Amino acid sequence: MTPLDFMAFRDLLCPASGFQSLQFRLLENKLGVKQDLRVKYNYIKIFGRDPEAIEAIKRSEEEHSLSTLVQSWLSRTPGLETHDFDFWGKYKRAVEKMLTEQEQAIHKLSKECIKDYHLANVRSRQAVFDSIFNESLHNALVSRGERRFSHSALQGAIMITLYRDEPRFSQPHQILTALMDIDSLITKWRYNHVIMVQRMIGSQHLGTGGSSGYQYLKSTLSDRYKVFLDLFNLSTFLVPRHMIPPLTKQMKMKLSIASYNWITDEDQDESADSLRSSYISLPVTQQTS
Repeated sequence: MTPLDFMAFRDLLCPASGFQSLQFRLLENKLGVKQDLRVKYNYIKIFGRDPEAIEAIKRSEEEHSLSTLVQSWLSRTPGLETHDFDFWGKYKRAVEKMLTEQEQAIHKLSKECIKDYHLANVRSRQAVFDSIFNESLHNALVSRGERRFSHSALQGAIMITLYRDEPRFSQPHQILTALMDIDSLITKWRYNHVIMVQRMIGSQHLGTGGSSGYQYLKSTLSDRYKVFLDLFNLSTFLVPRHMIPPLTKQMKMKLSIASYNWITDEDQDESADSLRSSYISLPVTQQTS
């Protein structure tokens, strides 16, 4: 279909819209798109003659979103407790060691211009790491819309990413990957829609739903509409594999058992103790030729 063909019946589509449809609004809200991060356009206004649609949108804003539930789940990641494994404290020391070694290696360079460039890069990375180790700095970034997750949820996501090979973290890591896939696919759909709109109606026509059309749609491609933005940025906070804090025997055993929602950590600890005892009590047999 050419743009001229589309123009012949486009007016008949008003006020229908893809991005401004009720279904897409509900989908965004259930995923967890924050209202204060949206482009300043009153998306409820187009449903002014449909009180049921307005009620459905408001209800979806008040109910728990997928993002809030995921954060609650990540906050309970085993190993974050300071009285147990204290992953966060050990991870912080690993990061400090990594940055110190990088800085020491840079000081051995002969050319000052190259040395200054790499030192500036290390200090920039240090500032980024400081923003996750300092909860106040992290919360400030959340308030500005630069991060999404709570501090404890981000800790859990980092721990799962670093120890993804442990049986208990295998499925959680797959879930985090699937959440990024959801964000990626929605972003791709937005982009394809934006390109189609620009091709069919140009960049100046208003959208059938009353928005500014292409300009409005293009603005929704930014990170502010990514619900799981923090998961995409986890790679920023990785440390080399040999610097990942080693698990204690107790933590190794705890993560070697798959977690089920009807089994508590206390039950798993008992199972781990029982399993350990069975290994210890196994009789040693001699192989005879």
